[in-house]
Amino acid sequence: MSDRSHALIIGASRGLGLALANELTRRGWHVTATTRGSGDLRASADLTIESLEMTSPDQLTALRERLSGRRFDLLFVNAAINRGNQPIGEVPTDVFTEVMVTNALSPLRTLETLRDLVVPDGTVAIMSSDQGSISRNTEPGYELYKASKAALNQLMRSYTTRHTGDGHTKLLIDPGHNKTALGGPDAPLTAEESIPAVVDVLEKQAGATGLQFLDLHGEVVPW
Repeated sequence: MSDRSHALIIGASRGLGLALANELTRRGWHVTATTRGSGDLRASADLTIESLEMTSPDQLTALRERLSGRRFDLLFVNAAINRGNQPIGEVPTDVFTEVMVTNALSPLRTLETLRDLVVPDGTVAIMSSDQGSISRNTEPGYELYKASKAALNQLMRSYTTRHTGDGHTKLLIDPGHNKTALGGPDAPLTAEESIPAVVDVLEKQAGATGLQFLDLHGEVVPW
């Protein structure tokens, strides 16, 4: 591998993941990014595209095999769905399962599968949300989405307790409320506004120890 920094971005078909892949390449990184199928990401000399349905263990294993021998300075998992604003008692069981598998289980399963591709002083990060903050949950709404992000955060803390000595910087990132398919058209931020700040945080925190839950300005988000 060259002296350039290398990133593996999971979930870059569109929205924040797409913007993250493009911003890293703009800063001189070489990026390998995964998509679920058709999307707006375009391959180039600085960007390699891999196909992945993150919720499929078999596809994760196949991706790990394809990337055998590669090493990355950053592994960033970006994936989340929202299935509406219902009180938790009205959420169908299959919808609950789908959201929890996509938003909480699969990101950690991805880290466990791909973590050995990250160099000892590299970074593993997951896109979270301040809606996963239990202490900030003071207004009604989006109960399942909030629960899935709180579960994600808790699982990342468990992951950290098992991998404290691996030398990896571990981050949960709240990118703010963005105009995406998930965030809706009335959100105050665009990906083009928030993601450069997120990358600033990633680059600044490289080499930090322990797990941190930070927003796009590098401020601590309370658990």
